[in-house]
Amino acid sequence: MTANTLPRIVNPAPLPDPSPNGYSTAVIAPASARLAFISGQGGQDHSGALSPDFAAQVRQAYANLGAVLGGLGAGPERVVKLTTYVVDHDPSKLGPLTEAVIALFGDRLPAQTLVGVSALAIPPMLFEVEAVVAVD
Repeated sequence: MTANTLPRIVNPAPLPDPSPNGYSTAVIAPASARLAFISGQGGQDHSGALSPDFAAQVRQAYANLGAVLGGLGAGPERVVKLTTYVVDHDPSKLGPLTEAVIALFGDRLPAQTLVGVSALAIPPMLFEVEAVVAVD
């Protein structure tokens, strides 16, 4: 994979650097890429169990996302966009979210939107992440 086949990160200088918050302002998918849309991944483990701990659910959801990427034959560097859903969001939840994103993506941070919601598909679920991926 060459550098010009990777999504291109764009963080324009007039705007503040978003990378400390775990995202990029914009990401351009390569012209040769097909897009894959990954359904929301929650914090369920392989047995379907959910921890009651928000940070644990976030870590597991990103591990699940990593597994889906592997199933597509793609790595985190191919993700162009994340949308995250957080039940009863407040600023105290940003730390675990940012840590999990940086742990998976390093310095190749995708574009990202966080949406605060009152509930997700099942009552104990506190977090969900979906992704758009540029695949070859």
